[in-house]
Amino acid sequence: MYRSITNLDWMTAILILSLLLLSLGKYFFKGSFFNFIILPFNNKYITLQRKKGKLFQGFHVIMSIFQVVNLALFIFVAQNLFQKQPLNVYTDFYLIIVGSLLVYFLLKIGLQMGNGYFFENHALMAELIFEKLSYFNYGGLIAFLGNILVIYVFPGSITTVYLVILFLLIMNGIGMIKILRNLQKLIVGNTFYFILYLCTLEISPIAIIISYLNS
Repeated sequence: MYRSITNLDWMTAILILSLLLLSLGKYFFKGSFFNFIILPFNNKYITLQRKKGKLFQGFHVIMSIFQVVNLALFIFVAQNLFQKQPLNVYTDFYLIIVGSLLVYFLLKIGLQMGNGYFFENHALMAELIFEKLSYFNYGGLIAFLGNILVIYVFPGSITTVYLVILFLLIMNGIGMIKILRNLQKLIVGNTFYFILYLCTLEISPIAIIISYLNS
């Protein structure tokens, strides 16, 4: 009798790599790690990291890699489940998702930094980029747990996928509210630039993506 066995070894390897990244972050940046874990409930991580290298600080880089790896895996798994395909179909597409996310984030950061230097409001842009990426990186933890649940605990569960998406939206909503609150004085003094930033680098990409998906 033919038995169809789904090979999940490569996904297991990605999750082990994710655990390794978390271990490295905790070992070399213990203070940052524990402050990062409580980020939704305490703003200490953001406050302390402002005094360091921000985007190029070691722990931030590790968690950014962690986020991209796990978010790409979650997108890959969710897409296959929505299309009712086995998880071992078109595995090369995972690399395409990783590359697309990297290009998207790097391009967006580059445009934001360019906007900051061009309009001489780089302080505002630097704060926005760092704080937004911090909350995006925390979303990587949610995606990591979601990957474990969807792949091993509740395999093929669409409900779990929707719950993970909901938690990701809530996390980023919390982040946006806190960012606006933390930077309200800086934003008030640069209202025009902030509106320009929202229109060009936040709303426009979302509108383009939605238009593409609808078509």
